Amino acid sequence: MLKEHEVNKRNAILNTVSEWFKTHLILTSVVAVIAVALSYFGYTKFFTSSVTTTTTQTAQVEKGTLVVSVSASGQIAATNSKSVSTNVSGVVKQVYATNNQEIRQGAKIAEIELDQESQQNYSQALAAYQSAKNTLAAAQTSMYTTQTAMLNKWDSFKELSETDMYKDSGSANRNLPEFMTSQNDWLAAEATYKNQQAVVAQAQTALNSAAQSLRLNSPIIYAPISGKVTALSLMKGMVLSSNSSSSTSSNSDSSSSTIANIVTEARPTVSLNLTEIDITKVELNDAVTITIDALPNKIYNGKVLSIDTTGSVSSGVTSYPTVVVFDENAPEVFSNMSAQVTIVTQSKKDVLLVPVSAVKTQNGKSTVTVERDGKQQSVAVELGLSSDTQVEILSGLEAGETIVIGTKTTTSATKTSSQTTSPFSGFGGGGGTRIPR
Repeated sequence: MLKEHEVNKRNAILNTVSEWFKTHLILTSVVAVIAVALSYFGYTKFFTSSVTTTTTQTAQVEKGTLVVSVSASGQIAATNSKSVSTNVSGVVKQVYATNNQEIRQGAKIAEIELDQESQQNYSQALAAYQSAKNTLAAAQTSMYTTQTAMLNKWDSFKELSETDMYKDSGSANRNLPEFMTSQNDWLAAEATYKNQQAVVAQAQTALNSAAQSLRLNSPIIYAPISGKVTALSLMKGMVLSSNSSSSTSSNSDSSSSTIANIVTEARPTVSLNLTEIDITKVELNDAVTITIDALPNKIYNGKVLSIDTTGSVSSGVTSYPTVVVFDENAPEVFSNMSAQVTIVTQSKKDVLLVPVSAVKTQNGKSTVTVERDGKQQSVAVELGLSSDTQVEILSGLEAGETIVIGTKTTTSATKTSSQTTSPFSGFGGGGGTRIPR
């Protein structure tokens, strides 16, 4: 039997050897990883190479139709609808119209039982309307009176001027007080009449404004135009509050709420802003194609309806408002939808066409590279009309010829040797460690 201190000594030796063995294995693994990385780098560096390949891209000279166009983005304008607005609040007493119903201008749409505040506003609007109406009537009466006075003064002056003493327009007698007084009375009466006409016009404008205010504050809501009712959400018994609608009428008081829309049969229009470069290419009645972002599977045709050549400047950029109208009505197209418009400014049929990229121009001379008899040669050409992608060839080429439109370069790596020597050959071969027992 071994003594206790000898057993402890042997166990200590075994533990020391075991720890050394573990450390040796970790160091060996790290060295192996580094060797693999260095081996791969050396392999790719010295045993592979890159090959660059250049491919010629060609196309055919073809006959076709060349279309030159201008593209722009815009929005569907609200030119075929009008909002129905009201300033009142209260309880809906009766609804006379329904959605998609054809309605005439002035027809009842709904009646509201006004709350106290709206009732007071309606009374004030009614009083203002009646006052404006009376003012207009008084102004018209005064105008008729001044007109009669003017005509009377004119008759007196005309009768005097036709007498033997004054009928000669060059007569010195026309400078006499009698003649001049009669003439001035007529001129003054005429001026008074014209001034009163302006007063009548002003009174009419005030009456129109009062009538608009009365309409917005009336318990009965009327159709402002004839057309089809849409977006009507009123029901009998519901409470209508001022500004309860999310949209506000653009042509009425800021507190007005829109309770419906009246849509007419007018064709939709698109409002565009063209650049100063594009506007010079566009003319009235140019054909257009229209696509709607919300209706991607449909293409609409139309034409240029109007061009504002005055333009406007914003942040140093000049734009020219242009309106495009659809050829046909499109009820599925709604106001304020986003639209993409292509305006055809020029078009030529049965012409020789090549891609723009095939033409090289230097010192005012244009050339195209052609493949003839297996060789490439540069040919002088005469250019015609061009678009963003194609150009017309007037002379120098024939239909069917192969032309060079560009080159494409690709780079790939290739292996130069199929046999390599492992970086690990002989590494740690046969090595091992025995643990003494």
